Amino acid sequence: MSAATCLELNELTSGLGIAESLKFLCSRYRDRIAFSTSLGEEDQLITHIIASEQLPVRIFTLDTGRLFPESYELLQLTRSKYRINIDTFFPDALQVESLVNVKGPMSFYNSVADRKECCRIRKIEPLTRALAGMQIWITGLRASQSEARSGIPAFEWDPVFGIIKYNPLRDWSLEEVRSSLERWKVPRNPLHARGFISIGCAPCTRAILPGEEPRSGRWWWEDSKKECGLHNPN
Repeated sequence: MSAATCLELNELTSGLGIAESLKFLCSRYRDRIAFSTSLGEEDQLITHIIASEQLPVRIFTLDTGRLFPESYELLQLTRSKYRINIDTFFPDALQVESLVNVKGPMSFYNSVADRKECCRIRKIEPLTRALAGMQIWITGLRASQSEARSGIPAFEWDPVFGIIKYNPLRDWSLEEVRSSLERWKVPRNPLHARGFISIGCAPCTRAILPGEEPRSGRWWWEDSKKECGLHNPN
């Protein structure tokens, strides 16, 4: 598994739709494919495709312990509607306990370093466990979500987690995603209708203002690239 394999997969799936590409991957990598969902609009669309096609893809999510109530409600609704299991990974309790006891429950507001420490404990560590043994990691990334993501290919090698990342929606616009969600009646987080485009932890997410890029509502107090470390552009 390497960057060369990514080039091969980009060629082999060129011209295929998402469902067809996923079927190809399932036939080639069998039970080594995982999809991480944050329950956002893009991820809900991919979940719908995987569930509707009954593909043997492991679906999982990360519960940081700081999610919006609406996100938990959507998780339950999605599991019930599609009759699927969505594995939930939690951060290590002792690490969270130590962080909060030493720096307080809102340390992420102090500095970029403190915020990334919180992301590492609550997101990166559980994701590492979730991807263990997997060869393909499916994501809901789109190129138009931010400048940092503008050059993402369909398949890319992630050196941090040592895995091939598949971004099936990389060329989709938000309007195309929403049109498909509406057409297929896919459950959505009600926060999207209130201006929340990218939804993460409640203390770190706000609705965006007109003209702002989709991820500007994440860690809005920072002048940074708006990434937590789950997806670092190569």
